[in-house]
Parts: sequence; structure tokens; C-alpha cells
Amino acid sequence: MNPQRDGKKRCAWITDPLMQRYHDREWGVPVRKDRKHFVFLVLESAQAGLSWRTVLNKRENYRKLFAGFDPVKVAKFGESKIKALLQNAGIIRNRLKIEAAINNARRFLEIQKEFGTFSHYIWGFIGGRTKVNRWKTLKNLPAKTIESDLLSQDLKKRGFKFVGSTVIYSHMQAVGMVNDHVTACFRHRELLENGH
Repeated sequence: MNPQRDGKKRCAWITDPLMQRYHDREWGVPVRKDRKHFVFLVLESAQAGLSWRTVLNKRENYRKLFAGFDPVKVAKFGESKIKALLQNAGIIRNRLKIEAAINNARRFLEIQKEFGTFSHYIWGFIGGRTKVNRWKTLKNLPAKTIESDLLSQDLKKRGFKFVGSTVIYSHMQAVGMVNDHVTACFRHRELLENGH
């Protein structure tokens, strides 16, 4: 556990104030809005092989450069936009990841068309409700699960890129599909008390 100055016990992965704010306000809070799901899909796929802290530090740059995370606009990005993005040090300059974000925006829109919302589609993999885990330490947390395997496989079948099971499990944790705060963390209890 990582007790900060306020005396609250937190998950031990917090390394700095930015990560603490993210942990305390966002991580594990159920997301039902499609735009926020798209934000996390872009960022989680950009993170592959890197630390979440690196990506979180670049989130505002991504917001500016990826049209406020509007999937309709991102889906229209072409080669000239890709070249401009590759020149910008404010994001992770990896062509495959940038192309994946554009591709995934197009696939995201297809899912919205088929299911009404992306949220309805993705929450369907866990029956629409947060799965509450009761891990004692970070060592207990899995890197992936059967649900993330199935979701990853389905997304890949639909043409998504950079959506391996580990990336997808990170997405599930971030958007509150699972409550993976360790049991001694104050957020584990808070999310339960708020019906999550």
C-alpha cells in the first residue's frame, strides 16, 4: 500500500501526484460514455510496451492532436495527418500505434452502428455490471482474464489493432468493468459504496 500525506491507503502502483489523481478520481470508475471509452482505447493501445505514467503525461497532447478524441474525426485522418503526428514529440511517435488509433476509430464507429453504443457492446462481455475482485496485494492482480481474452479476440475479429488481452484487461480496469483496487485501498470501498 502507498499511504500518501492524507493518510489514506492506496494501491501501491502510485508513483507521483499525477498517478495519485488518476487513481483517486478515474481508475475503476465505471464508464458508460462512448467518448471516454474511445479515449482509453487510444491511450491503452499507445501504452503497449510502455508505462501508463508515460501515456498519462501525454494525455492532454493526445486530446489536442486527436481531435478531442472524437472518433468520427479521427476516423478521417489520412497520410498527411499521420506524418504531422509523427513529427510531434507530445505523443508516442510510433507509426503503427498512430495508424491503429485511426483504424480503431473506424472500427469503433462500426460497433456503434451495430450495437447502438460501444458501451453497450463492451459491457456485454461481463453481463453489464462491474466485476468486484478482492485482491490483497498487487501481486494477486492478473494481467489478463478469460473475459479479456474473449473481448480481445472479438475486437481483433472486427479489425481492431493493438488490442491484445493484456491491453484489454487494462482497459477493463480503467473503465470500471472490474474493480481491481486492492481491498485495503480506500477506493475499493468507495466504489462499492457508490454502487460500482
